[in-house]
Amino acid sequence: MGYSVAAYLRTEAWRRKCATGLACLYGFVGTMHLVWPTPFLKITPDWVPSPHLVILLTGLCEIAGAVGIVTARLQRAAGIGLALYAVCVFPANIKHAIDALSGDPSVWEWIYHLLRLPLQPVLIWLPLFAGRVVRWPQQAR
Repeated sequence: MGYSVAAYLRTEAWRRKCATGLACLYGFVGTMHLVWPTPFLKITPDWVPSPHLVILLTGLCEIAGAVGIVTARLQRAAGIGLALYAVCVFPANIKHAIDALSGDPSVWEWIYHLLRLPLQPVLIWLPLFAGRVVRWPQQAR
């Protein structure tokens, strides 16, 4: 037995909401990579070659993903691309947390990093869901 019509419509509504949210998030952050790269350069691990070029390219990838996730023909590819992107930038997120928390961090820095790092799997799953790559948690019964 497959989806009921109501379940299908609920899932589609959530996919659209997730795609719109991801487009806003990645569009904004991608633009920030281009216009204000300094914060991103600070969290780039030392082993990354040509960090300025990498920040520029990652910003362009985020913007492309933002456009793709809300474009029906490109949604699946964009969903896969944004999920892979979230995997690839995780070392920078870890470095950012280590650098911030090894000094004299504020309570807000602790809260940010304690929430941000465990949310990485969600940032991997969300574009896969929005891009129609996965159906979970709403499986056919």
